[in-house]
Amino acid sequence: MLLLFQSLGFLLLVGWQVAAADSAGTYLCSSFPVNESAVCASVKRVSQEVLLKVARGQASPCSLTFGQYACAQSAWLQDLQDDFLISLYSCLIPKPASPMDAEYSVLFFSKYDAKKLIAALTMFSQRFSHVPLSLEWSMVFINGLWEKMLQIPNVDSPPILSQWVHEGLQPFLVEPKVFACLHAKNILCETFQNIVAALNDIYSDLPVEEQRRIYSGIKYYLTQDGSNQKCYSAAIPGLNSTAWFENYLGSFLEHATVEDMQLFGDEPTLRKFAGDPVNIQLISNLTLLRETAVYYTWLLTSTPGFPLSSVPDRLVCYLSPSAVSNLSRDDALSLAQRITKNCPWNLAHRGITRERAPSSLPAEELQVASSLVRKFEHFSAEILRALGQAAVGLSVSNIQDNVHDKDLEASIPALGEVRGWNADQSSAIINKLLSSGYQILDGQSLAKLGSLVAGLNSSTVRNLPPEVILEAIKLPEFVQQMATLPSPLKMAFVEKISSSVGHPADLVKYIPDALASYIPKSLLVFGEEKPSVQDFNSKMWTREQAAMFFNDVIKTEPDFTRLSQSVLQGFTCAAAHELDAESLQELAKAMKEKNVELGEDQLGCLVKMVTLNGIPKDLDNYPKDLLLFLSPSDYAATGSCRQYFAEIGKANLHVLQKESSQRKQLLLEALACLKIPGTQVNTENTEILGRLVCDLGGEYIRSSGGNLLKQLSRCESFLPDQEEAIRSIVSGGNTTFGPPAAWSAFTLNELSGLIPVFDHSILQQIPKKALTVWLKNFAHDSPLSRKQLATLVQELLPTRHKRADGCPAGKQVTEEVLNDDLMPIYYTPEELRACLKNVSLANHLSLILTYPFSVQQLAVLKENLDETYPDGYPESLLRNLGPLMDFITPKDIAKWKITSADTLYFLLRNATDNDQASTIIRRYIDLGNPLNATALNAIGTRYVCLLNATDLNMIDPNSLKLASLNLSACSQTTKDILYVKAKRAFSDQHNTPAYYQLIVPYLGGAPGVDLQALSKDNVNMNVSTLAKLRRDALMSLTPSEVRGLLGIHLADLKKWQYKPPMWDWIQVQKQSELDKLQIGLTGGTQEGYINIVTPKFQTPSSAPLGPVAMTLHLLPALLTSFLIMSILS
Repeated sequence: MLLLFQSLGFLLLVGWQVAAADSAGTYLCSSFPVNESAVCASVKRVSQEVLLKVARGQASPCSLTFGQYACAQSAWLQDLQDDFLISLYSCLIPKPASPMDAEYSVLFFSKYDAKKLIAALTMFSQRFSHVPLSLEWSMVFINGLWEKMLQIPNVDSPPILSQWVHEGLQPFLVEPKVFACLHAKNILCETFQNIVAALNDIYSDLPVEEQRRIYSGIKYYLTQDGSNQKCYSAAIPGLNSTAWFENYLGSFLEHATVEDMQLFGDEPTLRKFAGDPVNIQLISNLTLLRETAVYYTWLLTSTPGFPLSSVPDRLVCYLSPSAVSNLSRDDALSLAQRITKNCPWNLAHRGITRERAPSSLPAEELQVASSLVRKFEHFSAEILRALGQAAVGLSVSNIQDNVHDKDLEASIPALGEVRGWNADQSSAIINKLLSSGYQILDGQSLAKLGSLVAGLNSSTVRNLPPEVILEAIKLPEFVQQMATLPSPLKMAFVEKISSSVGHPADLVKYIPDALASYIPKSLLVFGEEKPSVQDFNSKMWTREQAAMFFNDVIKTEPDFTRLSQSVLQGFTCAAAHELDAESLQELAKAMKEKNVELGEDQLGCLVKMVTLNGIPKDLDNYPKDLLLFLSPSDYAATGSCRQYFAEIGKANLHVLQKESSQRKQLLLEALACLKIPGTQVNTENTEILGRLVCDLGGEYIRSSGGNLLKQLSRCESFLPDQEEAIRSIVSGGNTTFGPPAAWSAFTLNELSGLIPVFDHSILQQIPKKALTVWLKNFAHDSPLSRKQLATLVQELLPTRHKRADGCPAGKQVTEEVLNDDLMPIYYTPEELRACLKNVSLANHLSLILTYPFSVQQLAVLKENLDETYPDGYPESLLRNLGPLMDFITPKDIAKWKITSADTLYFLLRNATDNDQASTIIRRYIDLGNPLNATALNAIGTRYVCLLNATDLNMIDPNSLKLASLNLSACSQTTKDILYVKAKRAFSDQHNTPAYYQLIVPYLGGAPGVDLQALSKDNVNMNVSTLAKLRRDALMSLTPSEVRGLLGIHLADLKKWQYKPPMWDWIQVQKQSELDKLQIGLTGGTQEGYINIVTPKFQTPSSAPLGPVAMTLHLLPALLTSFLIMSILS
């Protein structure tokens, strides 16, 4: 019995920091029995009457000491109410605990009736289930509770044991160190098995984090003595059961990693465990970590004679290619059907944090599918239907050469349900269908294509009858495919749908959700007939789109909490200005509730309006990002400065530029608030600083050791001194992660955001196995780009490349290799060159160019394409060049036939610089292609400034209605030409409030007369927009006209007073006119003075506080004399 509870106590030493006997806090532990007479000798005794007063609420529980309660007679304590433990705990926690309190705890709980104690613990557990307890007093309490449990009859029975663990000890599990004092030795495996069974009974009731902590305790027990076969011996009865996972891990196996598994036993032993029928039944009901599921499946299938039919359905998704290599055709089809049934597209693998693109299914799944497909030489409709999801393994050559037209058409419904087609496959299937006479005559025939819709090109969509698309978008099975389409195809569908509906309100109502963000702003202008709030709420909009209808929505829906996050992000200052103070506060609080992310201008406006009548006292109910524009003193009525910066640490700091004065000031105030005098930041303060850690300088990173690494891993970018400091800390190895040479794949995963900072000296220390496992299991979910991942691949390749005399044995490039995203680590550049001889990459290019090939390897792939296509690449390949664009020359581009805006889009998306982009655009135009809306969207804001005047004059104004451009970085000529065209394009909206939102991207080319007209339309222009206007147009505006343009933003002009071109404008205005603006502008012309503006300006950061103009005072008499002399001469 004693061993049972000692082992349960040990188990609850969860986490990696299970304390030894001398760990911090173990002085609060004591052993039973306690010598009551010795312990109570110095305690002032209390009477039963006094205790009764406490029990009846007539006296405060805090009026007595813990010792007085412990030394009272047992019978008297039974009068205490069930909530007494809550009161007692509250009385004790303000004081530090002492070793004597541990003795009192044992004595106090030993006198409690067991049933009464469980009732009291249940109430205590309910009160503190989500509240962290004091570490010291938790140890004191559990010390006494533990000894009390040893006295309970039949406590080792599952119901009683579960009751104590679940209802009594749960609050104490929040802090694993509490159980350091319960560390036990010589625990019997049979006893431990009973404990795991009791804990397993309540597994589903535990929060996930608590599951993990308890699992860590189990793991510690099973691996503590260094043996990798704890509690198993084939020769010892009672320890020879191979149902080891069920016996010693149970459902907690869901939290085991591959590395953990390998600690539990050697490979032969683990195979025995994996194949045990009891364990297989357990696995069938669990959701393992993805990498663990792959490993467990491998353990099963690598066991000689193990039949694939015995692999649990949950694990068929994780089969390796080698496991299916020797299957017969019938077995292959049978397995394919199981995969189709049990591996749905929306299966959420634990550990995967973002949705994979359709073309990047896990490599193992693609390889298994390819292995199953290779069992067949020709594919009838029956076989294609039977393959189901495994049909994703069809190569382009299979599609083109081994499937008859009639069989392909007959199997469309089945192929349309397959997930993960890459662009080459879906295009090949669609092209084969259309060339064989397949016709899309109605919505049903279009919807029947399912996931194959992605293989359509934009021109095909534009040529479809409108009624076909309108019918298809009413079918749920078609709509669900929209999310996976490439952007040009989404835009083509939007253009087609918008041209076919009668009113913009109908467009919003009928457009599929996945296409809504592609609706041009000009089509979101509504007259009297407006969409319902429900229609707006059901779509995902961009911020610019939502701004078009935000005013209409908040006038229609008084309850702002009913508005979606997507709609609320369209907040405009002009719309909010029309709300009363109470409604504005409700709007801001709705934004907090919906976690709406606003831009800097929006937040700046919102904070001004919310604080117009004073700082609210409940700032925690407003969006966190508002605090970026406030100070700790503004927050004082809500909470302390620590609370303020804890909220700032969770805010979207990227709203402010990283090196901006605002962010620097926030960091300085945070360091002062947290009283960090030097440069060392501890773990607690790191948590409070949150994202502000990303702004700490290199000296803080060095001084703080590894405390900051995990938080720094989440930062988007670093300054050079920060990078140097990170490398210094990591190289030193004196962190909780240890030296790089000791890292595992899981360490790399925790620090993945820092990998781009690591140099060769660090990367070469990391075990190659860890790098390989990380690339295989975690790279897809990391924030790293393909180019950054290629750095790791370079580390895994030999440093010296031998010249290859032909392709080495076993390295032939097969279909299986081409489907393996670790392909880059298998070949040096020389080997890759040799092994690609006579291998066509055309049908696999879209897939393999997502792999992290090194620069040298990419050069080899480019060579292969050049040899295959000496006269220029076919257009079907151009959209898939991706990272090969680094090697593309103007000579290469001159050979290309770019005939569609879709191709232009994909090429420009991957262009390396402006010169290459300009060459591509020139080639597109020179081939006679139009600069229509599709082409303009392909060119986009990034490259529109590269168009010359001749190109710009070719643009039809109506194309701008469907394009989304920003000309702020363009030449004045570009702005002037496109403004005229935009004004004509949006002329039908000229008298509507929406006109300004549509024309604002083009206002940099507007003449003064048009701006003067706008000043009468209540447009509420931002000062940043005003500053980007044409210089001559700006200088022609009067203060009154500027007031009309800025509207509610007029006060912001003061901040721009000394910045060009606003300072130029101020100096040519009469000071008396500037005074009428009532915002404190100075520097204008005084009566009787002339301001001569110097042509050179200091930068804003060094602008003088006074005017820079030279002021000349001309006396009236002198002026008169000058005029007379001029006349006489």
